[in-house]
Amino acid sequence: MSKVALLTGAARGIGLATSKRFLDEGWYVIMVDRDGDELKAVSKGLENTLSIVADVSKPDDVSAFMTDINAKYGKLDAVVNNAGVADFGPIEETTFERWRTVMATNLDGVFLVSQASIPLMKENGGAFVNIASISGLRASTLRTAYGTSKAAVIQLTLQQAAELGEYGIRANCICPGPVGTKLAMAVHTQDIIDAYHDAIPLNRYGSEVEIANAIFFLCSDQASYITGQTLAADGGFEATGVGLPALRK
Repeated sequence: MSKVALLTGAARGIGLATSKRFLDEGWYVIMVDRDGDELKAVSKGLENTLSIVADVSKPDDVSAFMTDINAKYGKLDAVVNNAGVADFGPIEETTFERWRTVMATNLDGVFLVSQASIPLMKENGGAFVNIASISGLRASTLRTAYGTSKAAVIQLTLQQAAELGEYGIRANCICPGPVGTKLAMAVHTQDIIDAYHDAIPLNRYGSEVEIANAIFFLCSDQASYITGQTLAADGGFEATGVGLPALRK
């Protein structure tokens, strides 16, 4: 049987691009998203996929789709915890409700899906790739909840690597920098775009496909001795820290 990958937040953006990357490599792909209409639309015509409408922040939803996965495939070779929500605003205006909404999906969801996946991976090993963010590595304004949730995902990845290695299960983390998704391009003003270009050594946004390639590598056998690592796929954004764009001209 071909290898089986589970991807959450698979209906758009990085999740969809990564799903297609796995399919191109001959894997079976389980696409999970809470947006049922979008998931149905993007998965139509894709072969070797199982589409599941579920909310990863809800334990009952996770338990139910893991039961379905076990019945259909009986194993998982890779789990990509990509589902996430963003909430940007000043710390003084971040209500506890907003804080919990971010944590529920970005952190609780990663924990719930990972924990439920372990029984399907213990026999043959496998790989977790958790999608954090550059905001989990470096502080930035307006990202109190989002950045903290992503920093916690990085630590959770280390815990997974430390505890699950004896089963041959690897765990790594990807921290994307600015990515030119449709959503980002719709909300980023030209001033924001210019500022990112100035701050990123490669002078551009990343693409969904470039992030998908990094994710697939960490799930593949080519990364068989890599675990407990955090990879910033960010065009060098994190490496440069806070700089003065004027000095680069």
